[in-house]
Amino acid sequence: MTVLWTFEDLLAATGGTASGPFDVTGVAFDSREIGKGDLFFALKGAETDGHLFVDKAFANGAAGAIVSQAVPYPHILVADTMQALDALGHASRARTKAKIIGVTGSAGKTGTKEALFAALDRCSPGRAHRSVKSYNNHVGVPLSLARMPADCDFGVFEMGMNHAGEMRALSHIVRPDVAIITTIAPAHIEFFKDESGIADAKAEIFEGLVEGGTAILPADNVHYLRLRAAAEQYTNAILSFGFSADADVRVIDHLDSVHNSTLITAKVCDAILSFNLSQPGQHWIGNSMAVLAAVLAAGGDLASAGLAMAEMGGLAGRGARHDVAIAGGTAHLIDESYNANPASMAATIGQLGLSGGGRRIAVLGSMKELGDKGDDYHRALAAPLVAAKVDFAILVGKEMAILADELKAGVEGPKEFAHCATAQEALALLQQYLCASDTILVKGSNSMGLSTIVSALTGGEN
Repeated sequence: MTVLWTFEDLLAATGGTASGPFDVTGVAFDSREIGKGDLFFALKGAETDGHLFVDKAFANGAAGAIVSQAVPYPHILVADTMQALDALGHASRARTKAKIIGVTGSAGKTGTKEALFAALDRCSPGRAHRSVKSYNNHVGVPLSLARMPADCDFGVFEMGMNHAGEMRALSHIVRPDVAIITTIAPAHIEFFKDESGIADAKAEIFEGLVEGGTAILPADNVHYLRLRAAAEQYTNAILSFGFSADADVRVIDHLDSVHNSTLITAKVCDAILSFNLSQPGQHWIGNSMAVLAAVLAAGGDLASAGLAMAEMGGLAGRGARHDVAIAGGTAHLIDESYNANPASMAATIGQLGLSGGGRRIAVLGSMKELGDKGDDYHRALAAPLVAAKVDFAILVGKEMAILADELKAGVEGPKEFAHCATAQEALALLQQYLCASDTILVKGSNSMGLSTIVSALTGGEN
């Protein structure tokens, strides 16, 4: 396999003391992810210590480890393994000539990151890199950088935050050539005074922009002018995207096509592009404009981007669709089980409302980190449920009790609804109710465990 980091480069980046030479072909901090030739980072966390898993990492094929206490395997000894991971991330950024794109926002980060990677990999096969899963925090971002091959043409990195200052730190590691904010919505709002605070925290991504870098902003968002003012402090190169007639990259027209895809005509600055988007929903249409803007800014190929977005499959937990075999036929499942906030809830419930055929069932888990406005945000979901003509709503978690009370009070809503404490209770109800031709949306914050419902219905294929 190709060497990712030579021993000399590892030693120079981390400044540690080596037990002996070794080269590595990959990097991981989870011993379960270690493969033959990988480097294992023994990170110390609040709940566990990676040094406890060194034996397992080498049993799985590790070539070496970064540790803060000596081990009987090839290793580099450092004072702090997390600082060493940061240092390796910085070294990866310093050695690459790739165009680096950072993606943040209150919703749509992972989908936009994946679509952008697909677009860039299509025009530069095998030479695009991106962060996997949702490795978007103070550990995942440097790890994703450390995993980037030196000869890449493009690198796409998802960047998340819960508190002010966190994005600033990530941006100075990533140092993006292109920085995208997908949208601003009340995700993690319990940690901020209001949505403006979230906008300011997300806008910290611009602080790490390289000289001449490009900021890409959501023209349709109510905080657009605030974001633009923040971006203008660091760059003159700004592209807006969305449905707005004033956006630099905008939707001219869109039409539902076959198999839930959408035929889109877009204006990309001075160019016109028509393409099929395989992922359904207004939010996906809007974010596809961010992808086109980033491809343009990074020097990619727009035609290749259009082809890539036509071929994208659904993402597990973020819109993947499954046919579920049941007695008498097939039901259709929309898997949005990974995350939820008020904006993404409304968007995906709206998408459920566009489904044809049989009944519409919404399995909705509590939305977390909404602070003292949580009741209002949960109560407000009654309106999109009405608009989508949902037949049966299964509400899961204590925060959803307020919506159940709202529906009990006679507010117009689904014909039937139920409130459950756990995902297991919701699954039992759903299995009793489910019929052929039904369409089921499963969406909630990841901590609600609604992915277990998806796994049970699909036989674990999610």
